[in-house]
Amino acid sequence: MKSGQPGSKSKKHNTDVAEDLTAVLSQKVVGQPAATKLIVPYIRMFQAGLAPEGRPVGVFLLLGPTGTGKTKTVEVLAEILHGSEKNVLKVDCGEFQMEHEVAKLIGAPPGYLGHRETQPMLTQQKLNAVTSEKCNLSVVLFDEIEKAAPSMTRLLLGILDRATLRLGDNSTVNFDKSIVFLTSNLGSREMMREITPDFGFQAGALKERPDLTSKLQAIAMASVRKRFSPEFVNRIDCIITYQPLDNEALAAILDNQINELQRHVNTRLGPRCFTIEVPMDTRHWLLQRGTSAEYGARELNRTIHRQLTQPLATLVATGQIEPGSRVRVDIAEDKENLAFRTAEGEEAPIPANPRVLIVDDNRDLLHFLERLMAESGWELITAESAGEAQRMVGQNRPDAALLDYLLPDRNGVELGLELRQRLPSLPVIIMTGSVLPPEDEVVCDQHDFPVLRKPFLATDIMNQIRNRLMPAAKAGG
Repeated sequence: MKSGQPGSKSKKHNTDVAEDLTAVLSQKVVGQPAATKLIVPYIRMFQAGLAPEGRPVGVFLLLGPTGTGKTKTVEVLAEILHGSEKNVLKVDCGEFQMEHEVAKLIGAPPGYLGHRETQPMLTQQKLNAVTSEKCNLSVVLFDEIEKAAPSMTRLLLGILDRATLRLGDNSTVNFDKSIVFLTSNLGSREMMREITPDFGFQAGALKERPDLTSKLQAIAMASVRKRFSPEFVNRIDCIITYQPLDNEALAAILDNQINELQRHVNTRLGPRCFTIEVPMDTRHWLLQRGTSAEYGARELNRTIHRQLTQPLATLVATGQIEPGSRVRVDIAEDKENLAFRTAEGEEAPIPANPRVLIVDDNRDLLHFLERLMAESGWELITAESAGEAQRMVGQNRPDAALLDYLLPDRNGVELGLELRQRLPSLPVIIMTGSVLPPEDEVVCDQHDFPVLRKPFLATDIMNQIRNRLMPAAKAGG
């Protein structure tokens, strides 16, 4: 993904990466298709080496009510490009509401008292620090830009137009390999009044009108033109208005947050981790108490924290959850609280450093996963065909198997059945970039082969494997 570098990936590989970026961004940022549609083409230009010179790769102003995913979009993009949502150079503009505070960004010029002690916040070193080996595109976020002093927007004119910032010591910072995001809640009150009127027969009701999107965009643009100067607005490539989240989007966000909670448990507790089961009726209960048009997904996040994370933490701290056990979360009899029921694991615990067989003819993926799992202390057995996998299993007994569906000599489902004959308790996971044939879907259901759909993040693979190792450890005991 490094643009303009000798020996860069092939054109086909860049296309695949861009398609993966579109799919993963759409999956992680729920209910905002316009964000993906407008942002991804700029990433593609950078990957192709066709981004304009002398200016940032892209400049985006993200508007909309709170809790609709503006900051989340930037964090997810950083996670996809660099492997961590923390790889963002973030400037909280609420800290720069006074004119003199803006000088913190560039440092005091020579001759001023404390010049050498004042370290600027925007330096080339800090900009390069948020890149990674696989991508040299820096993600820069100016959060809640409307709260900053007017001198902040004047300072940004040079960055947005010429991709250059001159610091107090007369050195320059180059932003031509950066993508810049500005977030703002401008017009959010007017948007909420449009969505849920305060008077009349529709007071408090969420409007479902075909013209709502255009109305919100008009409100947003009017607020932007009122707050910022024309020369500043003219340097922004795209102004994206985030829409209020509907019930379907909130349900998908709830699923993502429960999965994220499971990944957090797996990562932080390691061999002491456990499985969280949240039935559908419990999810409906969480949605009813954790969603509102005013606060969006943030209220849902707080509800999950109070109703799931904190009670689970109490159970773990008091030793009421055994490693490898399952914790089912049901609605209590009073309908006002949740009840946690644990099934303790009496058999063998999950191996601390599992041995995983991965069969795929994509060598780049195999090498990448080998490095990733080695860092976590896992042992990886790799094979590029079913025949090679059979030989490897004869030499090393794996704890789990991750099989690509399309293999040179047979498909992954057939290989999974063969491995199960040799190792009946072996957890098998099938990964595919397309829909499986109906007959293979039936086989996967019958033999408990979960299907991991591409594209996915590398951490998703490890968490899926660890989740499958839980019942396997019990059966192996």
